[in-house]
Parts: sequence; C-alpha cells; structure tokens
Amino acid sequence: MALIEGCRHELEVSVGILEVAAATEVVLARIQAKAQLPGFRPGKAPLSVIRSRFGSEIQQDALEEVIPKALDKRFAEEKLRVVGQPNISDVKMEPNQPLSFKVSFEVHPEFELGEYKGLEVEYADPEVTERDVADRLEQLLESKAEYVNIDPRPAESGDYVVVGLESADGLEGEPMKNPEMTLKLGDADTIPAFSEGIVGMSPGETKDIAVSYPEDYGQERLSGKTVTFDVELKFIRRKEMPLLDDDFAQSMGDFRTLDEFKEQVKASIHAERQYRAQDEAKNKLIEKLAETHEFAVPDTYVERQLRIQLESYARSLQMQGIDPKQLNFDMSKFRESQKERAIRDVRATLLLDRISEVEEVTVGNDEVDREVQRLARQQREPVAAVRLKLEKDDGLDRIANRIRTDKTINLLFEQARKVVPVVPVEVEKTETPEVES
Repeated sequence: MALIEGCRHELEVSVGILEVAAATEVVLARIQAKAQLPGFRPGKAPLSVIRSRFGSEIQQDALEEVIPKALDKRFAEEKLRVVGQPNISDVKMEPNQPLSFKVSFEVHPEFELGEYKGLEVEYADPEVTERDVADRLEQLLESKAEYVNIDPRPAESGDYVVVGLESADGLEGEPMKNPEMTLKLGDADTIPAFSEGIVGMSPGETKDIAVSYPEDYGQERLSGKTVTFDVELKFIRRKEMPLLDDDFAQSMGDFRTLDEFKEQVKASIHAERQYRAQDEAKNKLIEKLAETHEFAVPDTYVERQLRIQLESYARSLQMQGIDPKQLNFDMSKFRESQKERAIRDVRATLLLDRISEVEEVTVGNDEVDREVQRLARQQREPVAAVRLKLEKDDGLDRIANRIRTDKTINLLFEQARKVVPVVPVEVEKTETPEVES
C-alpha cells in the first residue's frame, strides 16, 4: 500500500477471472430478463444477442458488481478505516483476463495520544459585586415599568410618546408604516430628527418630519436617503417604576423578602459569568490540546467541517436579517481563510473522541432522554414526536455523541491546572525632565 500524502493512500487491486465471469453472468441474466428486442418474447432473447446489443452496459454493470466487493474485501484484509469516497482509476478489463484497477482513498488517522491531563489553562472563578446586583435589579425594575397616559400637553424632551408614522416621500416601493411606535424624546436610541420634530406637538396633532439617514445606516433601503414621514402624536406617557421592596420580590417568584431575592439574583449572575468563563477556558484548553498533537487529518473531514462553518456563518447572517444569497460571497476566499481553523477543529474532535475511549466516558439512556425532553419543550412538541423525528435521521446518536464530548471536555477541565489570569498593570507615563547641559 502506497502512501500518497497525509491520510491518502493508494492500492492496486486485482480480481480473478472466475470472479469477474461470475459477476458478468449475473448481469447478463438480469439484462436478459428485462430486455425487449424485436423478434423475441420479453426475457427470451439469446445471450449472444444480449452480449452484442448491450456490451458496454454489461461491462459497466459488471464493474459496479465486482469493484465494491473487491474493495470491501481488500480494506478488511488490510484492516483499513476508510473515510470518504474512494477514487477508482486505471481500470483494465480484458476478455479472459483478471480485472485490475487502482484505488486512492483516505483513512482515519492513527496517532499517539500525548499528555492531556493537568494541562494549564487560565481561569478564575468570577466575582459578583453589590454594584452588579444593583444593576441587574434596575434592569428587572425597568422590565416591570408601566407607561401611563397623561393629560394632553405639548411634548417635551425626555417624554415617552406614542406616534403613528408613514413614509410619504423619498422612499421607493411600499411605504413604511407603524401605527403605534413608542419613542423617548431626546434618547440616544431615538433618531434626533424625530425628537426635534415631535417636541412641541400635542396629542392629536400631525406633522411632516424629514429624516436624513447616514450612508452606513443598518437598513440598506434607508441608508443615504432623506425620507419624509407623516407623523401623528397619539399619546404622551409617564413611566412608573415599581418600588424595590418585599412586594416586588414576591412578584418575581417564591421569595418572602427582598434580601432573599437579592441572593438569588447574585447567584444567577454568578452562574451566568461562571458558565461564560468556563466555556472560554474550555475552548482554550481544546486549542492547547490540538496544538500539542500534530498529525494529518483527512481532507474528507476538513471539507465536512468547512461546510459546517459555512452553514454557521449563513445562520448568523440570517439572524442579523441579512440574506446570504444577496451577498457577493467568494467561496474560495472563505475556504482559504477558514481552512486552518477547520483542520484544528477536526484534530480536536478526533483527540476528544480518543480521550473519551481511553477514559471510558459513557452516556446513559437517561441522559439522552433528558435532552430529548428539553428539545421537546423548546420546540413545543410532544416528546414522542420529537423522538420519532430524531430516530429517523440518527439524531439520537448525534445527541449521545455530543453529550459524550461535553463530558470529556468537562473531565479535561476538572483535571486542568487553573492559573489566575494576570491583568496587565497600566504604567502611568511621566514626562522626563529636561537636563541642562
């Protein structure tokens, strides 16, 4: 067996005369049974006529019969873990001669597992300050705020207003409409032209307001355009915040006092930050693992990883409201920029899989069941229906593999040597006094 490069190998395969002849007879009989030729009843044409009329088809079908079986046999004899689709070349099939051909293929890489326990990684358990708790409580109060209509008067900067608007000029296609939009006049999130135009209006009044959008505005339809809107001021509202007291705590769940709720808020913030910090540390740990193990990976795996990365990129664009099909996307540049990362990710996946075998990491049915139940709640579908869909496309196996990988990563993190990150200290620059000569 010749090694071409990396994980790609080449073999020369030969198939005996008798085996080729037997496969050819099977093909002949199959074609004869289906053939409908003038002058013969269906399936009754002589084999000599079948050979004459369907020679090339017979040879091709015989190859398709013989080659896969020959490959399976040879791969089993060589104990090869072939990945991807083998490439067949130099096929020689002559009458009364053995069949011969070359096959190039990739194999699952063999590598020595080096040190993976006790790897050093930067990690510090996050802290939660009283200021952090106060900020989160303020956000929760904001979410429970009520907006009450006040008696009509001219709008002022700082007011919350409800307006109806419709584009009247400067915009191609369908007009933009919003019958009830809430704005805070003078707020950083409110376009200044709206704030300036609405200040002084009273509920029930209408006004044309021209808004000039910058070239880099997020919505392409509006960027660089000046659009005139018909604006009606409907209401001016007052924002009423709830009191931060025991009653508020009780409205947020099974809490008796505000102090109890504060403790829960603090624990929640800590859990969020701990998850993010551990996730970042685990990613660094996996990168270090891949960096310390250098071995070739099959192009087949790399191509599959590149497709995953491309699909992930497309989903992220769609979540931003961008249609990937409308972009002038250069696939070759994407592949070039992402290939090193794809190779590293494939190598990391193979390493984690080997470690899970060495450490005998297993996944119980109850763990898979819990994940199926979580997906059912997320999709708002019956558990049985979600499980049935997953069973059809090997989804349960993918869930089990993902859980196994997560458990392996957690094991590596538990065994890692955690080093507190060093925060660089900024040194104040001082002017050097001039020295007279």
